[in-house]
Amino acid sequence: MSAAWGKCYDPTGARYGVPTYPWRLAPDGLATRRQLRTRGLRPGGQPIAAQVMRVNRRAGGVRVSYLYRIDRAKPVRPMTSRKWGALALAMLARCTCPQCGITYSYCLPTSLGMCLLCAFPDDQKAA
Repeated sequence: MSAAWGKCYDPTGARYGVPTYPWRLAPDGLATRRQLRTRGLRPGGQPIAAQVMRVNRRAGGVRVSYLYRIDRAKPVRPMTSRKWGALALAMLARCTCPQCGITYSYCLPTSLGMCLLCAFPDDQKAA
């Protein structure tokens, strides 16, 4: 057993307070939030049942994903018409330049806060 694998294996929860398993070796019946979502489920307020841990060699730390019990998960709430409307308005705001008011077919870069034409007007005059 490698040292990295041994650091990530704690099925009793003695070291981390919650059962911990190495990456891809969690027992059946547990899933991450993303895995629940692909099944049309959500955690539904249940506590964390376990965690999956893997050593990140680049950053020198560890990555942790929390696991939830599938049998206690609840179905995802359906989107209402008001939620769809709010989402559409939020996406419209992300595509509209606050300076010139033009609506683009893509989301504007958040680093600039405006469209490229408004952010770099001198470049357009030179071209």
